[in-house]
Amino acid sequence: MYDHIIANDPSANPITISPIAESGFESWLAQQPDATKSWIAANSFEGKRGTQLLLPGKDGAVGSVLVGYVDDAKAIWDFAGLPNALPAGTYALSDDLTEKDDLYEKAALGLYLGGYRFDRYRKDDGKKDKRAKIALHDIEAAKRAENIARGIGLARDLINVPANDMGPAELEEAARGLGAEFGANVSAIVGMDLLAQNYPAIHTVGHGSDRDPRLIDLTWGDESAPKITLVGKGVCFDTGGYDLKPSSNMLLMKKDMGGSAQVLGLARMIMAADLPVRLRVLIPAVENMVSGRAYRPSDILQTRKGITVEVGNTDAEGRIVLSDALTEAASEDPDMLLDFATLTGAARVALGLGLPALFSNDDDLANGLMETGMTENDPLWRLPLWDDYRSQLDSKAADMNNISGSPFGGAIIAALFLDRFAEGAKSWAHIDLMAWNPSDRPGRPTGGEAQGIRAAFKLIKDRYGK
Repeated sequence: MYDHIIANDPSANPITISPIAESGFESWLAQQPDATKSWIAANSFEGKRGTQLLLPGKDGAVGSVLVGYVDDAKAIWDFAGLPNALPAGTYALSDDLTEKDDLYEKAALGLYLGGYRFDRYRKDDGKKDKRAKIALHDIEAAKRAENIARGIGLARDLINVPANDMGPAELEEAARGLGAEFGANVSAIVGMDLLAQNYPAIHTVGHGSDRDPRLIDLTWGDESAPKITLVGKGVCFDTGGYDLKPSSNMLLMKKDMGGSAQVLGLARMIMAADLPVRLRVLIPAVENMVSGRAYRPSDILQTRKGITVEVGNTDAEGRIVLSDALTEAASEDPDMLLDFATLTGAARVALGLGLPALFSNDDDLANGLMETGMTENDPLWRLPLWDDYRSQLDSKAADMNNISGSPFGGAIIAALFLDRFAEGAKSWAHIDLMAWNPSDRPGRPTGGEAQGIRAAFKLIKDRYGK
C-alpha cells in the first residue's frame, strides 16, 4: 500500500525535500547562489503550489528537491505529486519542517497518499524497487499522518477489490482482520439467522444472491466511554435487482459497498489512535442480484423497527438494508451516530462527485462536520431533512414506500427514509457519497476513495480525545 515510505535512517544520507512557501519564494530566491538562481530560471520554476524542481548537486546527481506549497487546508496535495515525480533514491523532508507540526503532518500525509497504489491484480513489472523512497522523521506528526493514511488506504483497497473477491463473506473477513489487529470483538449474523434475530430487511435484499447476506458487528473500547456508532452500507454489488441498471451504470457497482469501506477506515483511525470511546460498527453486507429468490417491485417488506415498506424500486436497496442497521444502532442511544452510504445519484447531481451530501438531526453535529471538513480539506455539504417532503414516501399499501413518485429531491427523500429508522438517536448524521475518483490527481488516483472520514475522525478526536 505504502511501500515507498520507510523509517528515517540517519546513515542513509537522504536527499532533502525543501518546501518553499509560495508567498515567500521571491525572498528565498534572492538569498540563493547565482548558480541556483540560473538553474531555477532555466527551468521556469516559480515556487507555485504543488510544483517541484530537482536541484543538481556538485557531482551532477540530484542534490535537493524544491516543492512549492501554501500552508492551508489543501497543503496535503501540494506534496502528493512528489512520490511519482521523483527519480529513484531516498528522500526526506528538511529537518526544519519538523518544527512546524501541523504542516509536517500535512506534508507527510500527502507523501503517503501520493504513493498509494492498488496493484493486487498486476504482475510485478520490476518498477516497485525503482520507486523513490521517502524517509519520515520519527515524530508525532509523522505518526498521525501514518494513521490517517492507513485508514484511507484501507478504505480505498476495499473499494478497489472487484465483487468476485469482495462479497459479503470477504467484507466480514476484512472486518475480522481489522478487529484482530486492534483487539475488537467482531461477530456476524448470517443468512437465515437474520430472520431469526429480526433483521428482515437485510435478509430480503440479500436473499436474491447465492452469497449469504449478513450484519457485521464490531465493538471496541471501554463500555462506559462515550458511544460512537458507525453504520456503513455494504452492498458488495448492485445490479439494481429487477429494476435492472443499464450496463453503463452497473460498471462501477463494486463500489456500492463504499460506505462500509469508509466506516472500517474510520474505525481503524479511531482504534489506532486509542481514542477513549466505545466504538461500534454495523455493516449490513449484501448483494442486490436478480434470481428466483430476489425481491420484486411492489413487494411489501418487514423491517426491524416494525415499519412495513412497499418496494417502489428494487434499485433503492441501500436504504432498505440500512434501515435495520440504523434501528439497531439508534436503540443504544449513542452519543454520536454516523452512517456512510453510496446512496443516491441525486446527491451527485446536486453536489458533484467530490462533495458528499450531509444530512443531520443535530445542528451542532452537522456544523462540526462541515467546519472540520473545511479545515481538513475533506469537505461535506449539508442538505436539509426537508419535512414537507415526507409525505412523498407515503404508501397506500404499507407504512411507507422506499421511493418517491417524483424525480426531484432524491437525496433528501432517501435521507428522510433513513430518518424514520434513526429515530431515537439524539445526534445522527447521514453522509451520501461517491467513494470513487473518476480521474487521476496527485494523491487521488482513479479508483476507490475515502470521503468525509478525515473530517469525522478529527471531530471525534476533538470532542472525545484524551
